[in-house]
Amino acid sequence: QLQLVESGGGLVQSGGSLRLSCTAHGFSLDDYPIGWFRQAPGKEREAISCTSSTGDTTNYADSMKGRFTLSRDNAKNTLYLQMNSLKPEDTAVYYCATTSHSRWCVPFSLYNYWGQGTQVTVSS
Repeated sequence: QLQLVESGGGLVQSGGSLRLSCTAHGFSLDDYPIGWFRQAPGKEREAISCTSSTGDTTNYADSMKGRFTLSRDNAKNTLYLQMNSLKPEDTAVYYCATTSHSRWCVPFSLYNYWGQGTQVTVSS
């Protein structure tokens, strides 16, 4: 069974930073891609970033480029999302997800394993 566990969310002031973690269980990061998503209250879930199984390809949503950065620790089987210069509009539940259908990033609808999410709240 593929499982993902997010952690690292919390309350931070505008302009601050947080690092979220996504730890994989039941599979290796080298097996499947990992995508990060977020969902704010009353809004649809939106894509933040995705990295292929090997980490050779990483994509970011245009609005996150330059502020959010992915990194990985294969020994810990964990992917990190470093978020800098946070804004109140970044407030959301953040999720990581994977798919068993590909080793490459895929469209949203093909992610079939999701973590439980971690809350990020940015105060103004």
